Amino acid sequence: MNLRSRSKVSAEVNMSSMTDLVFLLLIFFILASTLVTSSALDIVLPKSGAQTVKKKNIALTVNAALEFDVNGTIVSYDEVERMLINEAGKLNSDEEAVVVLRVDQSVPTGETVRVLDIGYRNNLKMIIATDPK
Repeated sequence: MNLRSRSKVSAEVNMSSMTDLVFLLLIFFILASTLVTSSALDIVLPKSGAQTVKKKNIALTVNAALEFDVNGTIVSYDEVERMLINEAGKLNSDEEAVVVLRVDQSVPTGETVRVLDIGYRNNLKMIIATDPK
């Protein structure tokens, strides 16, 4: 008498659907991470109820250690004016150069005015970014 079972259950697990899911999640997170904009310098913006609707053309960030970042490139104060002029020159001639100034709230007002003076001397429109309340 043969007591062995004729149908054998396979102990293998099909992983193809699992790898498909992992690749889809990987693609999602890669695409989502490229949409997040962050500056190279960590800053805490001052609070304000005002909102601006201007398009951001050039980003200038100043952190508490007085490090300057122009569109992702960290430069010294002496190079800020040259970099802003170069970035404004890259824009289309029909677009007006708008500089979004992101200054840490602990930066002294005198330093902020020095940067605003660079924009004034070069006829650049500057907007100071704030955090909404």
